Amino acid sequence: MTGEKISFEDTSVAFASKSDAYLRKAHLIFQMMSNGTLVDFGTTWANVALKLRVPFAKTIIKNTVYSLFVGGETLDECESTIDNLGASNVKTILDYSVEGEKTEAGFEATKEEMFRIIDVTKTARYIPFVVIKLTGLGSFEVMRKVQAGESLSDEEQQAFESLKKRVYDICSRVDDIESKILIDGEESWIQDTIDDIVYEMMATFNKKRVVVYNTYQMYRHEMYNNLVEAHRQATEKGYQLGAKLVRGAYMEKERERAEELNYVDPIQPDKAATDRDYNEAVKFCLNNITSISTVVGTHNEKSSALTAELMEEKGLAKGDKRVYFSQLYGMSDNISFTLASLGYNVSKYVPYGPVRKVMPYLSRRAEENTSIAGQTSREYKLIKSELKRRKTIK
Repeated sequence: MTGEKISFEDTSVAFASKSDAYLRKAHLIFQMMSNGTLVDFGTTWANVALKLRVPFAKTIIKNTVYSLFVGGETLDECESTIDNLGASNVKTILDYSVEGEKTEAGFEATKEEMFRIIDVTKTARYIPFVVIKLTGLGSFEVMRKVQAGESLSDEEQQAFESLKKRVYDICSRVDDIESKILIDGEESWIQDTIDDIVYEMMATFNKKRVVVYNTYQMYRHEMYNNLVEAHRQATEKGYQLGAKLVRGAYMEKERERAEELNYVDPIQPDKAATDRDYNEAVKFCLNNITSISTVVGTHNEKSSALTAELMEEKGLAKGDKRVYFSQLYGMSDNISFTLASLGYNVSKYVPYGPVRKVMPYLSRRAEENTSIAGQTSREYKLIKSELKRRKTIK
């Protein structure tokens, strides 16, 4: 027990694996992303240019913002990214970020891609989890109707059963290779439906060890209580809880819908409330470490340091497999690589997919970086600090 405070300021650790050329490119991109008007223009241009097949559009995108936030177009292309991260003790979570056709054929194609990811995971050294969004496996509208208590047609009922079967098949394969799966959080008006499916999977696969993790978006004011209740039910029914803690990614959409349909806004009143509940959720999970495995998914330095401090207080080894830290690829390298260098379990969400099909993800990434107060400027300042340290800029 050292009681030593973790600092995320050492850019020589954060960017040790990055070349000067990479950092200069990242410096420019984050500088541009701080300008909302420029982000709006850039995402519009990129989408139109790809749709019209403008010469060199794909090359430009792939060599700029895509290269910063995406691991590659295919699983094979991701190999070098996985190995580069692994060399610094940072693990990879492959995130198939293609928003495919919302048809049964499209959902089946996503399931087959998940099977390919699982096959890669089986033999990979640096992939501790797989991840899926249930809207990649089934109809958003059907899930919404189920949650709203609306009746389903025979075709919709069959679609819902097919969704649950796909989820079961994927979880079963993950269990077979002794890996773990994260189910991403989504919009509040389908999240209860997702929760029901995920807890059913936990009751099946989490009896001896944690295989399935649900996601708790702490920017929703009821989410801390949902986490506590989920743990109570897991204990009562005899399985362990897997909890991935995030702040959330649908705030503007949530507030707009609540106002439009005149129901109580599910979002916290302010960032301080979100931060408070997030940190309380971390404490709750670590206080119940014998029955909860946790992925602390955050770009917040204070929450990351708090988690490490609590682990030390409780006498948990830094490499305890029941606690993982996670950040998005291309962001918060100062958190990821610092924690990894100290021996903590760290993973990066690494999206992959063809440039054209990953554009919705990249558009959201750019917009979120612009809207999150201080996030882009923090990334920019850290990269600038490292370039100055290397004496490549003044």
